[in-house]
Amino acid sequence: MRRTFYWPLLCGLLILLSVAVWLAGVAGHVVPDRWMWHHDLWRTQPWTLWTAPLLHFLWPHLLGNALALAALTVLGTALKATPRDALALLLAWPLGTLALTLWPAVGGFYGLSGVVHAAAAIVALRALADPPLRWLGLLVGGSLMIKLALERGWAVPVAFDSAWGFNVVFAAHLAGASVGAGMLLLLEPLAQRRVARHRELLS
Repeated sequence: MRRTFYWPLLCGLLILLSVAVWLAGVAGHVVPDRWMWHHDLWRTQPWTLWTAPLLHFLWPHLLGNALALAALTVLGTALKATPRDALALLLAWPLGTLALTLWPAVGGFYGLSGVVHAAAAIVALRALADPPLRWLGLLVGGSLMIKLALERGWAVPVAFDSAWGFNVVFAAHLAGASVGAGMLLLLEPLAQRRVARHRELLS
C-alpha cells in the first residue's frame, strides 16, 4: 500500500461510516441515545467516543461535514500526507470526543465536526513542514485559528446556531483541532527517533 494512501483511506472510511449510520438511522436501526456521547454516561458507554462523531440527525449537517472532510481528504492527499498524519487523525477521532469532558456544560455531542477540525489542523501542519508550501499551511492554519478564536469554544462551549437550527458544540471544534495537532506533534519526534535508530543499525 502506498504511504500516501492511508490518509484518503481513513477520511473516506469516516465519511462512508457516517453515511451508513445516517441510513441506518433513517431505517430505524440506530438508537441515538446509544450512539451519542453523553457527559454523564460515557464511562458506561465508552463506544460513544467513536460512534458519536459518526451520528447526524439532519441530512444537511452530515452533508456539510462530509464535504468539508472530503475537501481535506483531497488537500491532504495532494500534500502527500504520511501514515503518521492518518494515525494522528485516527487517534483524534475518539480522543477529541474524550476531551469534551473538560467542559461540563457540554451535556452531549454528536457529529463529524470535531474530526473535521482535527483533519484541518493536521493538514495545516503537514503543509507547514514543507518549505515551498508553507504559505498554504499558514493559510489553512491561520483560517482555522481565526475560526476557533471567533467561536471562543473555551469560554462558550455550546451555542445555538440559527443557520443550523440546533446547538453547535464549539468546544468540539477546539478539542478536535487541539488533539489532532497534538497527536501529530507527538508522533513526529517518535518517528524521527525510529529513523535515526534504523540508520544507526545500518551504519
